[in-house]
Amino acid sequence: MTAEEQRSPAAGPQAMDQWFEERFATAIAEWEAKRTPSLTIMVTKGSLDWAYPPFIVAATAAAMEWPVTMFFTFYGLTLLKKQLDLKLSGLGNPAMPMKIPYGPPWLRGVEWPIPNLVMAGVPGFERLATGMMKKTLKEKGVVPVAELRTLCVENDVRMIGCQMTRDLFGWDTDQFIPEVSEWAGAASYLEIMRQSRINLYM
Repeated sequence: MTAEEQRSPAAGPQAMDQWFEERFATAIAEWEAKRTPSLTIMVTKGSLDWAYPPFIVAATAAAMEWPVTMFFTFYGLTLLKKQLDLKLSGLGNPAMPMKIPYGPPWLRGVEWPIPNLVMAGVPGFERLATGMMKKTLKEKGVVPVAELRTLCVENDVRMIGCQMTRDLFGWDTDQFIPEVSEWAGAASYLEIMRQSRINLYM
């Protein structure tokens, strides 16, 4: 007697139901294990520090051959512009340490707890913080946001721009990269989310 015959149901409707449920559950589990995950990311922020996470996650997932869709809305839509002018502000971000990328190692290792009052009141502090972050990223070998975006494009990440946001801020389509796959609204994105296995908000 084969193994399959040994697992076949005994006589009786209850035994038949139990056998079918077990076989069905096994088949579903095998199908789920083989199914490639799909990912959507809603991108809402356009500052230098917030630009990295969505592109890093999207590029990584795409490299794993996951279908990836990114929906850029409100300030996140600026990340699809041809000219990226990303800035960094420590104001309202108490978790951000300020390290100076200049001088001897002991000085570089100090985390400066700068109060919000100073960051808000000192002229040019935002420009200083942005410059320091860009220098640190370059020294640590972290690729620029524009290169991460290009990597996503090359790996067929679907990039959707929010039509409402573009209209709200009065931006023209020629300000954005041609790789924007489409301009759509929340309803279209919700339909994509409904069919995706993993949905992230950044």
